[in-house]
Amino acid sequence: MMLSMALLNVVAFAAAEAAAPAVVPKPVSLERGTGAFTLDDATRVTFPAGDAAAEAAAAMLGEALRPATGLPLAAGPGSEGANTIHLRTEETGLGPEGYRLEVAGDRALITGAAGPGLFYGVQTLRQLLPAAVFGAARAEGTVWTVPCVRVEDRPRFAWRGMLLDTARHFTPLAFVKKFVDTLALHKMNRLHLHLTDDQGWRIEIKKYPKLTEVGAWRAETLVGHYTKKPRTFDGKRHGGFYTQDEIRDLVAYAAARHVTIMPEIEMPGHAQAAIAAYPELGNVSEPLPVLTYWGVNPNIFNPEESTILFLQDVLAEVADLFPGTYIHIGGDEATKEQWEKSPAVQKRMADLGLEDEDRMQSYFISRMNDFLKGRGKKLVGWDEIMDGGLGADATVMAWRSVDKGITAAKAGHDVVMAPTAFTYFDYYQAPAKGEPLGIGGFLPLKKAYSFDPVPGELDAAAAARVLGAQAQLWSEHIPTPEHCEYMAFPRACALAEIVWTPQAARDYEDFTARLEEHLKRLKNAGVNFRPLDK
Repeated sequence: MMLSMALLNVVAFAAAEAAAPAVVPKPVSLERGTGAFTLDDATRVTFPAGDAAAEAAAAMLGEALRPATGLPLAAGPGSEGANTIHLRTEETGLGPEGYRLEVAGDRALITGAAGPGLFYGVQTLRQLLPAAVFGAARAEGTVWTVPCVRVEDRPRFAWRGMLLDTARHFTPLAFVKKFVDTLALHKMNRLHLHLTDDQGWRIEIKKYPKLTEVGAWRAETLVGHYTKKPRTFDGKRHGGFYTQDEIRDLVAYAAARHVTIMPEIEMPGHAQAAIAAYPELGNVSEPLPVLTYWGVNPNIFNPEESTILFLQDVLAEVADLFPGTYIHIGGDEATKEQWEKSPAVQKRMADLGLEDEDRMQSYFISRMNDFLKGRGKKLVGWDEIMDGGLGADATVMAWRSVDKGITAAKAGHDVVMAPTAFTYFDYYQAPAKGEPLGIGGFLPLKKAYSFDPVPGELDAAAAARVLGAQAQLWSEHIPTPEHCEYMAFPRACALAEIVWTPQAARDYEDFTARLEEHLKRLKNAGVNFRPLDK
């Protein structure tokens, strides 16, 4: 006998009631209760008078929910009560990024020790609502229910990030803000902006205007993969840059969402755009163009005192624009052939008592480290900055392998794990046929999710040096925002869980089951993710 439609609906509702909510990243603890809290026209968002952090989080909550729900969700000072979502700052024992979320049949309460925790509680509450809440237009006919739950949550790592390469292909500011929003939804707190490279300089420097007048524009761009020969080009001028006012606006926008933006100014390699603007920074006499193709390039900064002072001037302006602790100076793939052949560089090495080019680079990096320390900043660089020696206070971003991170941590450096094998999201997600052009490699979702940033070889003291992990979106073959999102998601969802959820609580089958529902949210938010393989 067939069940009636009404009974089928009851069965479906009961199954939904019993299912664990599909929150990504998975919280440390989530207990499912009975029943649900339904939002309506009378629901208020309240916070204690004078609680600035709770007020800011309440404003974000209302801003996020109103477009789809159409509910007023009037926000203002008040106490916890019936038909309220109440946010308050109080000590939770969960750290500044931890939170508690309690939903009963007639109210919800979010508590956190500081603004980040309250904000992350808001992100979890958003995910407990129907997926339609992530749409930009009112979703008529939807009942806005939140299941009764008790959540206690805190992150595993302090550094939970993504790199966005704006140098190879310029990224419009509006998309960077959207990307910040999507990172924040996943409780990620770092956006690493790769602002300079051979193919473009993307940040206004007042003292040196040619960096953007010349360095921000290339004559054309390579078509197809960089290994394909003969090379062909599109014949279209490409470029753009962010003014300092735009940077300030972006930094403030991200900070309101508890995302810290870390700038990267590449040195001594990946420097041709800057050398094209100011030829005296290079090692050759002939003028150079902004590079139009990809790959490791021999044109690097010379290590003369004038060049070091030029780049310190640049870092001074950058440091004033980005209030975060860390500034990234690159340091990767700096081939030394030009230094080896340059009489001027060889004389400088001799004058400084440096026995080889690796130590020349180490001296170059140490000058930048000292300069940044003097401005209250910490230097971060790719793992090549260890070659030739490195001050213990520099932070290493391990990209060539996990082993590089192990070496750095054992040597006493703070480490951000960013190895190609697990975190290079410009790699293909599936066999290349049928996929958008990628740089190569193969990093499917399951492999990305399998990564543990703390290798078993590290003892407790060295393991504590691992600040967290981040994924890289190098943009040689990612020319548009839509392509960027396709490469980032859902692998960034996996990374978010890696850096937030306790290792023992992670399970791939459980993750993908929650991801099915989570991708509905991203679709409603207009994120161009890659669909899951069936």
